[in-house]
Amino acid sequence: MKTFKLVPVFLLLILASCSTVSVYSDYDKNVNFAPYKTYAFFKPGIDKVEISDLDKRRILRAIDDQMQAKGFTKSENPDLLVNIFTKSREQVDVNQFNAGWGYGWGYGWNPYMMYGYGGQTTVSTSTQGTLFIDLIDAKKKEMIWQGEGVGTLTKNVDKKDEKVAEFVTKILAQYPPVKK
Repeated sequence: MKTFKLVPVFLLLILASCSTVSVYSDYDKNVNFAPYKTYAFFKPGIDKVEISDLDKRRILRAIDDQMQAKGFTKSENPDLLVNIFTKSREQVDVNQFNAGWGYGWGYGWNPYMMYGYGGQTTVSTSTQGTLFIDLIDAKKKEMIWQGEGVGTLTKNVDKKDEKVAEFVTKILAQYPPVKK
């Protein structure tokens, strides 16, 4: 009977681990987010972001899609200014797999434990990227909310739009914050 109770929890953990983007957010707890209805991009900040113009446009399009899906309207006189910032770093993973006759479960001393044969070491690299989305009160010029997404980036041109959309969707899913 205990096994059946653990199965749904185990499946939930597996499904949750399939997500490739981790998100975090922070906000000013003294701000009422309800009045904000319009937005524009903070061009001076976005111009400083050191990524390709193609990737910049992908991010801005995805933000447009999400903000409009939330009921926001793009405006020349906005309530919110949207800024972005990115970081990336190379991640190196080293995995060693040993195959041989000296390994296994058991009790006692095994003289072959140090003398097994075979084995394989693999090294892989990936780019870990971080996207910050800042929402700034346009009148006060103060940041009121920041979302952050961290995940593995892709160099596959056909999947870049999908990956950027995943980052932005998951980050902006945390806006507006739910106050407790």
